[in-house]
Amino acid sequence: MQAAIFDGKAVAPGRYLSIEEVPRPQATPGHVLLRVVACGVCRTDLHIVEGDLSPLRRRLIPGHQIVGEIVEGATDQLPVGLRVGVSWMGGTDGTCFYCKHGMENLCDQPTFTGYSVDGGYAEYALARADFIYPLPDELDATQVAPLLCAGIIGFRSLRVAGVQPGERVGLFGFGSSATLAIPILQHWGCETYVVTRGEAHRARANRLGATWVGNEDAKPPVELDRAITFAPAGKVVVDALSSLRKGGVVAINAIHLDQMPGFDYDKLLWGERQIRSVANMTRADARDFLMLARDLKIQPRVTVFGLHAANDALLAVKEETENGSAVIVP
Repeated sequence: MQAAIFDGKAVAPGRYLSIEEVPRPQATPGHVLLRVVACGVCRTDLHIVEGDLSPLRRRLIPGHQIVGEIVEGATDQLPVGLRVGVSWMGGTDGTCFYCKHGMENLCDQPTFTGYSVDGGYAEYALARADFIYPLPDELDATQVAPLLCAGIIGFRSLRVAGVQPGERVGLFGFGSSATLAIPILQHWGCETYVVTRGEAHRARANRLGATWVGNEDAKPPVELDRAITFAPAGKVVVDALSSLRKGGVVAINAIHLDQMPGFDYDKLLWGERQIRSVANMTRADARDFLMLARDLKIQPRVTVFGLHAANDALLAVKEETENGSAVIVP
């Protein structure tokens, strides 16, 4: 099969992947082999190839927002041809304290798709059968791909922040994950306040019906009940914290975060304000969000790239030039 390979370093300035012919994986017990239909490109993929996340293996096929069809390893419940999704959490040990206490997203020995095991920038991908999600027929393959990480983790961020219907919620940064959170917040009757850089991002937030939109230096005109940060910059966390009411919560949706600057505890954190991190996701998050996405008919805007243009897709994410979420179609 053809696959985009990351060999631990750039192959040229700004180019991290080489397209190679590699052996097609074989289904093993407890796993299914998928023909990849589409694979979303996530900023975490960029963190991996740029070294922000420590490498876990020398040669790697990235990609963890996989839409695929089962071709091997089928069962009665998972027949050949069934369209399924694969996300960042590719498996857990099932035996650690966290798995036994309903916190599998914090598993001590997790498997990460496209990071600790090969992912979906390829024609075929192997996945654990108990960590795949049958997909609603109503969702187009290229449009469902971004839902499998950006959508799920954005949904979990709302849960971690403790968002309640009718609250005032700030979204700091407005990439793929934040755009997918807005229809859920609207469904819950929340007011949404978006703080983001880039005129294109602000225009998109306005088109999607945000209550208020400001640039990266602006402050929402009201105190917020909850805030979620989507940018991997510590300054953004402080900005979000400064916008909260007493008792409010900031949830940090970032697997990697630049150093957070110092801040005035008495003014910003006192009053039982809270900062929480969002770590991975659970299978329950994935199932709940995908059903909600079906019911709300969430259809993200996407830009499609061929497998040979995988480097271009990563560059589009880095430079925020994509018209919607970047998706690779082998």
